[in-house]
Amino acid sequence: MDAIDRKLLKLTQDGIPLVPEPFVAIASSLGITEGEVLKRISKLLEEGVIRRFAASIGHRAIGITANAMCAWKVPNERVRRVGEIIANFDEVTHCYERSCHPEWKYNIFAMVHGRTKKDCEETVKRISKAIAIYDHKVLFSEREFKKTGVRIE
Repeated sequence: MDAIDRKLLKLTQDGIPLVPEPFVAIASSLGITEGEVLKRISKLLEEGVIRRFAASIGHRAIGITANAMCAWKVPNERVRRVGEIIANFDEVTHCYERSCHPEWKYNIFAMVHGRTKKDCEETVKRISKAIAIYDHKVLFSEREFKKTGVRIE
């Protein structure tokens, strides 16, 4: 990574400009071409410096204010398939496996979003039916403390 890559990361870490040609605007501030910006982003992705370059929607800003972390007790032999099914629900943004603990028997977790708690509860019911597993816990978010990734200073 060189100085231009670091500047590029700083310029984009909080989002790209909301203009018709955002990469032209970024290139202009860096004194390079749009093509060079795109090449550098691709290289940073290939090298694993950045994992992904994607749009992120502020779900609270568009009215999706209910969030629930849901956990299911899934037999080990079904973990992969159940995880795939849950991850395919539009209301789910995160789905992953965690190790069980003697006091917590749940191993598949999913973040479910909805406009209301009732919406989330309905989604959890649909998921449970789709995976045929009804042993689960639902933990609703009360407050959001942080919603940022790693930052370059």
